[in-house]
Amino acid sequence: MERYLRPALVADLSRKIILLSGPRQSGKTTLSRMLHPDHQYVNHDLAEHRLLLREKSWDRHKALIILDELHKMDDWKVWLKGVYDVEGLPPALLVTGSAKLAAFRRTGDSLAGRYFHFRLHPIDMKEALRHTDLAPDEVFDRLMRVGGFPEPFLRGSTRWYNRWKRTHIDAILKEDMLTLSAVRNIQAIETLIELLRSRVGSPVSANSLARDLQKSRNTVQHWLGLLEDLYVIFRISPYHRNVARSLLKEPKYYFYDNAMVRGEPGVRLENLVACALLKELHRAQDVAGEDIGLHYVRDKDGREIDFLITRDGRPWQMIEVKWKDAAPSANLKRFLATGTVRRLQVVGDLAQSKSFQDGLRVEPAKHFLAGVHFAPTAEHSDPSSLSGADVPGNGARGDEGRTKHSDDLAH
Repeated sequence: MERYLRPALVADLSRKIILLSGPRQSGKTTLSRMLHPDHQYVNHDLAEHRLLLREKSWDRHKALIILDELHKMDDWKVWLKGVYDVEGLPPALLVTGSAKLAAFRRTGDSLAGRYFHFRLHPIDMKEALRHTDLAPDEVFDRLMRVGGFPEPFLRGSTRWYNRWKRTHIDAILKEDMLTLSAVRNIQAIETLIELLRSRVGSPVSANSLARDLQKSRNTVQHWLGLLEDLYVIFRISPYHRNVARSLLKEPKYYFYDNAMVRGEPGVRLENLVACALLKELHRAQDVAGEDIGLHYVRDKDGREIDFLITRDGRPWQMIEVKWKDAAPSANLKRFLATGTVRRLQVVGDLAQSKSFQDGLRVEPAKHFLAGVHFAPTAEHSDPSSLSGADVPGNGARGDEGRTKHSDDLAH
């Protein structure tokens, strides 16, 4: 099937080295081969291809050279920089990898100014509706049951997914994990994944995980970082205008594979929305160079908004996810939004959209997921436009007209 990043990749192949990363089996190699019919595929995992890389003896008459798993080569960035600086383009050079390409310790010299980095995500509802013949109800059902990774999604079989999942996780933990770091306690990391599966949508304490696993906090944080680098999970941090303070707050973790999530349908729906938002965020960053962030909001009393999208560091849209509750969330009403900050409640089981005089909108999940898009805008909100009775940064003004706790938004 056609993939959403193809036009952007084709447009940039003649300009820079292309680094294409993303979860294992998300379709990177297939997409790479679709970019130009006249290509040569080189995989560092194959012995004969490693010799070809060492000799730099690929076919230079080809229009495109695809270098798969190149990050497993020692000093791969120095090697790639040398090729680019000496020979330039063409042929076009595309490097793929199933881990974040900037995460490896053996990075060598910098490729700054020589590459564009794109992140490929699994299939979401918007992409499936555009590039398959599946009906919206079927797409939504498959994303909830078997997730968006191309092979299980296109088959649509729960039984197939369960078999695929076992080999997928094994490959990540027993191959990719060992390439990225000298980790040997794979069983403990498997247990960590199981713990995270039941905590999706909730703030996660590294101290709590450390107690459950009987490991140190530093070890658990290291493992969480590895799972992020390998595109198993991604982190969403609470919003705070003071970046240093936001890093101290507990994040939430979501899975790239939506079918990994345990719990009620509403939890899996929240994970599905998180995946769609992150995919669109990465597209906006990688293709358009926009400064967009994804957070959640939590106040001192523990009241939350599931997602807060920011533009240039400023709040732009708040999103709350529910499975059946069509009544506007009390938390959305409490965090008053003015100016260009939008408020939206996404509901899994809802027949008709609703909107209210104060600007709040309630929308069916299928409709929202089919059209997730961060359209460029010249209008930006001010952080003070999020106001709640007890939200620091929005209290009474002092003698100098300044807001109390002006460095805080929702903590």
